[in-house]
Amino acid sequence: MKRQFKFNKAFLPCAIFSTLVIIAGIVGIFVRKINFSIDFVPGLVEEIRIAPAAAELTYTGTSTVNVELDSSSLSLVITGAGAENETKTFTFGQNPTVADMVNALNGVPGVSAKVVGSSGADSYGIFVNSMVTARLSDRPYKLYVPSGDAVSVDDIRDAVSALDVSVKEIGTEVDRGFQIRAKVSKDDETSSQALQEKIISALQAKFGKDNVPVVKQDFVGSQWSSSLMSRSILLAVLTIFLIWLYATIRFSWDFALGAIVALVHDCLIMFTFITWFQLEFSTTTLAAILTIFGYSINATVVILDRLRYNIKNLETKSFRDILNKSLNDTLSRSIITTVTTLFASISLWVFTTGSIRVFAIVLTIGLISGCYSSMFISSGFISLTRRNWVPGQKKEKKVAKAEPVAAL
Repeated sequence: MKRQFKFNKAFLPCAIFSTLVIIAGIVGIFVRKINFSIDFVPGLVEEIRIAPAAAELTYTGTSTVNVELDSSSLSLVITGAGAENETKTFTFGQNPTVADMVNALNGVPGVSAKVVGSSGADSYGIFVNSMVTARLSDRPYKLYVPSGDAVSVDDIRDAVSALDVSVKEIGTEVDRGFQIRAKVSKDDETSSQALQEKIISALQAKFGKDNVPVVKQDFVGSQWSSSLMSRSILLAVLTIFLIWLYATIRFSWDFALGAIVALVHDCLIMFTFITWFQLEFSTTTLAAILTIFGYSINATVVILDRLRYNIKNLETKSFRDILNKSLNDTLSRSIITTVTTLFASISLWVFTTGSIRVFAIVLTIGLISGCYSSMFISSGFISLTRRNWVPGQKKEKKVAKAEPVAAL
């Protein structure tokens, strides 16, 4: 006979444990604060690299020549007076090294290219400074490749230590970059340009004027960040409401409320980890939380469906016994589904970086919490609401009243 676990004995300890974790999360919000990404707070985000220029381009003709770069090629877009409005594309496959690319670019009339760094560097690694205009002129336009020098995130933090910014490493060892984020107040958004100049100046003072290319830059204003925050909260609340409505129609009010208690529990548990481990809360993180909403309610509905079935077919049992049997019936399904999904989320956690890695971490925490809350938090709440419910109780009372009449 299959072993039957007494899940009801763990309801109270689990409730106490979860309460303590959630309280720690609430304390963390005030002590550590939530690490909001640039999506939710006004501020500046820059992605920079530390690398010397590998090649320089100049143009002395009368036309307009702009440089465009993608993952597989470098193109020169030629327009204006005396030009045929054409685009000359130089693929990295046909020009595998910086020297090969420079030789190919020298074939364009008016364009002069020269190697100033490693001529044998892989052309696939070429990148440019996005803060410099892509239009060629008589002033050198620089092409960069990843540097072999090992610049660490601590070196970058040391360079900008006088500024109120956060720095994190992105990319791999080969194409290592650094994301610098600075928050600005609602009344100080006009100073973003000055703040950017201070950041670049501090880095150039440490690593050299021409060795700090800016790969990408973003700025989010207060109006957009506030709007996104309010819409995100509304989306989460609406999602919970619709789930409650669905569970109420399909089951009963206490079953539905138990499912919502589990969802809110999972959300607060995830925020506890997000706060104390300072995981970046971005739109990607929000997507992970909403994903867990769907996963958790699915796990809970499976248990509730089995519970409803057992209530109808095991009338001689107490509610506690019916609940334990229902949890035992769905135990293997709950564990196997969670573990299988964890394989994917942990793989993303280990083998990815950036926002996808944060997504995987939050998803992993939510998967574990979702399985746990469906079995112990939601079920414990339902058990509390039906603690005095015993199937067949009314029927027994009627028989007891009828016996004295029959004796007379």
